[in-house]
Amino acid sequence: MLTNFDGCVTGYPMQVWEEIEQSFDKVNSVDQRVRDFHRFFIAGAVEVEMDKQGRILIPPHLRSYARLEKEVVLAGVGNKFEIWDMDLFDKKRQYVEENFGTIINSISEAGFELHI
Repeated sequence: MLTNFDGCVTGYPMQVWEEIEQSFDKVNSVDQRVRDFHRFFIAGAVEVEMDKQGRILIPPHLRSYARLEKEVVLAGVGNKFEIWDMDLFDKKRQYVEENFGTIINSISEAGFELHI
């Protein structure tokens, strides 16, 4: 399953995608922000299959969203993968490198325990 998120195209195995869809049943749908995010995230999703050569066709609306035109980066991220425009990925990586200390502190303050 491919969807749009964080400026890139994100791909999920079907089982993980079904868990994501079910998680929306547990949130407050009275909140307009939740409904807007749900609509944007789920409605933009497309089920894809690999061809005989192991390729997938990324639909035009997702290619446009992620600005996939020339060179791309395929990044494995846990239980999903992301397809980025190379320039956008480099900018994101540079931002994280420059702000690493602040980002780690924010993650820690949010209760995420990182053991590296």
